[in-house]
Amino acid sequence: MTTSLHPGTALVTGATAGIGHEFALQLARGGHDLVLVARDQDRLERVAAELRERHGVAVEVLAADLVDREQLTRVADRLRDAEHPVDLLVNNAGFGLKQRFLDNDIEAEQQMHDILVTAVLRLSHAALGAMVQRGRGSIVNVSSVAAFLPRGTYSAAKAWVNSFSEWAHNEYAADGVQVMALCPGFVKTEFHARMEVSRDSAPGFLWLEAEQLVSEALSDLERGRALSVPSKRYKAIVTATRAVPRGLLQRAQSLGRR
Repeated sequence: MTTSLHPGTALVTGATAGIGHEFALQLARGGHDLVLVARDQDRLERVAAELRERHGVAVEVLAADLVDREQLTRVADRLRDAEHPVDLLVNNAGFGLKQRFLDNDIEAEQQMHDILVTAVLRLSHAALGAMVQRGRGSIVNVSSVAAFLPRGTYSAAKAWVNSFSEWAHNEYAADGVQVMALCPGFVKTEFHARMEVSRDSAPGFLWLEAEQLVSEALSDLERGRALSVPSKRYKAIVTATRAVPRGLLQRAQSLGRR
């Protein structure tokens, strides 16, 4: 399946920073109108004003904490709005927890699950319903290379995102809708800084620029791919994880924590 990103309306969650902000920038540059979703109303307004001024596109802002079911429903309702259709959904909002599972508060774990899994599930359901009815549309679910590694609940959640996205890609292709999982690794954004993970926690060559990452992702979306893994280095890592027995990967991860 090959799709074409003709300018339409894109809704991006986590749109004020990092990968989400870069999606908003590149989509606006391409002529897409935008619906920007994040928790911080003031920051949303600043980003929206910048994009309107620089690219002359229409930009809506929708302040919402996706952990809150009522606020999440407001975003889902916007995706269902037949009078103002959304042509592309980018499920990007997310965060990670630095500590091991039992060292994290269970409520923090639940909130991470709500963002990484529940929000993706419910927003994808809303978007797919509207897109299938129109016979066109695209969804990008931002996952992670961590999905291919046995590293706690973050990896488990991202593995779900990959599995769901690849299934939905095949299930709804005949209806004119494309779903793609994007699997970045280390990216130079606020994400790792918020987790208090320093840049020297991984070799320099593993750190990607958000601009190139998003450019490659949009190119893969246009090619109709179900899975986008940026850069040759991460493609090699993913290939290697698929070749190594799962038990060996798990033992290697355990050794790394001692």
